[in-house]
Amino acid sequence: MQISIPYQIIQQDSQLQQICESAQQYQVVALDTEFERIRSYYAKLGLIQLYYGEQVALIDPLTITDWRPFIELLANQNVLKVLHASGEDIEIFYQQFGQRPQPMLDTQIAANFLGFPLSAGFALLVEHYLQVNLDKKISRTDWLKRPLTEQQLQYAAADVYYLLPVYQHMATIITASPWSEMITQECQFFAEKRCKQISPDKAYLEIGNAWRLNRAELNNLKFLARWRLQEGMKRNLALTFIVSNEGLIKAAIHSPKHTAQLLELGLHPMEIKRHGKKLLLLLEQAKRVPAEEYPELIENIADRSEYKKQIHLLQKTLKQLVKGQLPLPVVASKKSLHQLLKWYWGGESMEKLPELLQSWRKPYGEALLQCLRETRV
Repeated sequence: MQISIPYQIIQQDSQLQQICESAQQYQVVALDTEFERIRSYYAKLGLIQLYYGEQVALIDPLTITDWRPFIELLANQNVLKVLHASGEDIEIFYQQFGQRPQPMLDTQIAANFLGFPLSAGFALLVEHYLQVNLDKKISRTDWLKRPLTEQQLQYAAADVYYLLPVYQHMATIITASPWSEMITQECQFFAEKRCKQISPDKAYLEIGNAWRLNRAELNNLKFLARWRLQEGMKRNLALTFIVSNEGLIKAAIHSPKHTAQLLELGLHPMEIKRHGKKLLLLLEQAKRVPAEEYPELIENIADRSEYKKQIHLLQKTLKQLVKGQLPLPVVASKKSLHQLLKWYWGGESMEKLPELLQSWRKPYGEALLQCLRETRV
């Protein structure tokens, strides 16, 4: 059974400085965040949880003004920061404070190497290692509302109070396993990837079905997607609440000249009211770009006749390389195999390497690449 967890609410700068100074005396701390991200582009931080074995601190970001002590803790190379399913936490820390947690270990990533189901939930690890059943009913809640209830505070405290002993159990196993260095590298690689910002000029590549467009239509989409991303970042508004992906695609294909045509294309009346004139202006600007400067076509390599055969070859080769030592998706998902094949067929540009040729996966990726070269079709 869960116990009532003692905690300290941190609402003043002096309290934050004191708790961070205490935490920096320890080799390992557990971190977590609670946030809202429904209509916003960036997550809105509602709470930061910190536990170093002596004190659970629930840090209220709505009242703290001087974050330097916490940033120092995030950056302290002598203190390992432990998180679980850390992707959004890392993004929040980087966006809010310009600092990701370093060094960092994600217990979900570690669990992938230790035989747990992929993307194992925190409750599963707590039950496995500590024989405690967590109550996750309150995970969907308004973390920006004040005051927070005792039930909310207990839920938040539990996320770090049990995370630290879970890590301590896992650390012993990790140290004795052959995967210790791989886990460290994977956590670092994952954190770096989550901090990478989308270039506005490349925003159109993130839109589904963009590969169906011709070069002129892609040029239109590039203008529209760049504006939408910049608008979302400036106003902290989720992109789909500005103009939907489908709306951008239709506008890019049909290049309307009047707002009435946007309505005919199926754009929402509110999208047209707020942004219709801007969309038309952007499409006019796109027309001034010389045809030779249009974006290159986006190839959907899955349409190639040899695609399935090559993907099957990569999967078979990967299985032989891994020899059952790790779950295959930990080394390479189908998406990363697709990425490697697209990179290979695209001329092996050294500007942007596929994930399988980076970090601890590089030897596997090089072996798969060699296989492709030997069976070139």
